[in-house]
Amino acid sequence: MGHRLGQERLFHHALLLFAHRQSFRRFLDDSPRALTTNLFNKMPKYWMVNNRSQGGVGPDVSTDGMTYWVSDKQPLTDIKNWRKVTAANFQKLLVAASDKFPKYDQAENEKQSHVTILIHGYNQTFAKAAAFYEKLCGQLFDGPDSLGLCILYDWPSRGSILGYEPDRSHARLCARDLTDVLSALFDWLTKKQQQTINNPAKACKAKVSLISHSMGNYVVQKAMAAAWTRKNQPLLVSLINQLLMVAADVDSDLFDEGAPDNDDGSAVANLTYRITALYTGRDTVLGASAGLKHFGMRRLGRSGLPHHPPLAEPSLPTDNVWDVDCSSFFKSDVGDIHGAYFLTDGTLNLMRHILRGLDRGVLETLGYTKGTAWP
Repeated sequence: MGHRLGQERLFHHALLLFAHRQSFRRFLDDSPRALTTNLFNKMPKYWMVNNRSQGGVGPDVSTDGMTYWVSDKQPLTDIKNWRKVTAANFQKLLVAASDKFPKYDQAENEKQSHVTILIHGYNQTFAKAAAFYEKLCGQLFDGPDSLGLCILYDWPSRGSILGYEPDRSHARLCARDLTDVLSALFDWLTKKQQQTINNPAKACKAKVSLISHSMGNYVVQKAMAAAWTRKNQPLLVSLINQLLMVAADVDSDLFDEGAPDNDDGSAVANLTYRITALYTGRDTVLGASAGLKHFGMRRLGRSGLPHHPPLAEPSLPTDNVWDVDCSSFFKSDVGDIHGAYFLTDGTLNLMRHILRGLDRGVLETLGYTKGTAWP
């Protein structure tokens, strides 16, 4: 009898030890280092937040909410080369990746790395969006001059010219999901800011920036306005360091007082350190956009800002918003100027220096804001 009790106790202790080891293993498996080891041999190179239907590749908004993906395998146009992870693990991996960025003091802030979110425009299938993202990563987020890392925010598109209005409806729906992403980011940045006050050694090594193209700017506009309201209209925290609005399919008077969308514009301006709109009057796609919508207001990506700087209030100019006419960068025979910003060395170089945080006066003095290809 005593021998049997001894065996039972031994078995019970073995079960406890096994459970403890399994619990510890689960803890290890949830740590950023273990996640990196388990998923990849190194930190993921490609990142995606996706709210498409059909497992991430469909034309509709997913009814299951956002999904999170990482990859180190090309081509990114094949969803099988992506690995889906939980939102919590995506965040842990992202924090671990940004912790590996070089540390610079305040005097060298232009060298600081970025976590940049890329929001594509209208008429993009998953394959097109992934190819666009992969190419931009190679141009700005790879090699010794890498700006840091880039995350694709992939929202569904009908993928045809007849899908313009449905795409705009999708953009409004997808803005809700991007609001959740930005709100979580705001909470993390606020926490990090307090940690830095308590201990400067814990200062964040990364800036957070956005690059939005075409109708993706409408997604950003609506998402940031909702995030601003959700966070009780904060005035002391810049959520976004640099916002690059490329060929923006939004109203040109977005940031002016009295404009229909000025509440949105004020929110975007208050949450951002600097907003740069890249535009050209040679963009025929945005000319068609204004005609399709019958809104009566020119597109920011075609005409630029109507006032410099915009007047959010008569006594308080919105001085952190400016624009650059990129017409001179594109040759006369360029067929698709709407997307040419991402195919032209001059505009890509301009984007790089804007994201680095060079002062607008310095950018102009050094000639980064003017091309030589046209007229």
